[in-house]
Amino acid sequence: MKILGLIGGTSWYSTEAYYRLINEKVAERLGAQTNPEMILYSIRIDIMREQDWDVINRKYLEVAQKLENAGAEGILICANTPHKVYDYVQPRITIPILHIARATGKEAQKRSMKTLGLLGNKPTMTGGYIPEILEKEFGLQTLIPEHEATIDKSHYFVGKELTQGKFTDKARSFYSEQIERLRERGADGIILGCTELPLLIDNEQSSLPLLPTTELHAEMAVDFILEEN
Repeated sequence: MKILGLIGGTSWYSTEAYYRLINEKVAERLGAQTNPEMILYSIRIDIMREQDWDVINRKYLEVAQKLENAGAEGILICANTPHKVYDYVQPRITIPILHIARATGKEAQKRSMKTLGLLGNKPTMTGGYIPEILEKEFGLQTLIPEHEATIDKSHYFVGKELTQGKFTDKARSFYSEQIERLRERGADGIILGCTELPLLIDNEQSSLPLLPTTELHAEMAVDFILEEN
């Protein structure tokens, strides 16, 4: 098995979910008697709060280089938003970063989806680092909420509640409503583009099939670890 380096900490709830899912999925394939070798570096979540991407880029590069030097053969970033560093970090290391958008695009293509709604925090929804890969590599269109106030409200729920372990009925109702609005605009699937969103909402609260990026990303990690696909 290949050794995987994990960059976590934003938030520790998502990091815990990634670690658990990867171990569970390896056990499903190989049996409960084994588990993968992984190296985890947990950064401080407050580095993300100021949204200074020069600082964030340098920090993720520093951590990625440490993981590579420690023996990691690939890197998994345990959250959606920090994938914004991909274009800066990947050319400066010699091991692959397993991109969350590719894990999502592969599953959407498998399920014959064409237009995906994207929900998460503001950088994830308005940044191009997920939609660009989905369009360029998979031919998928991405929709986000139309109104700035709605995007800001989603950003609030992610930053002030979900990443702090608060999962409220108010947030659940908000995201169910946004999914329905995206369906009305033509979406045939929804990207849960926040690692904590699958902990808040599932298919019972959704009028469209969900693409939980955390689980899909973990599946990609296991394929890499086991040198499959």
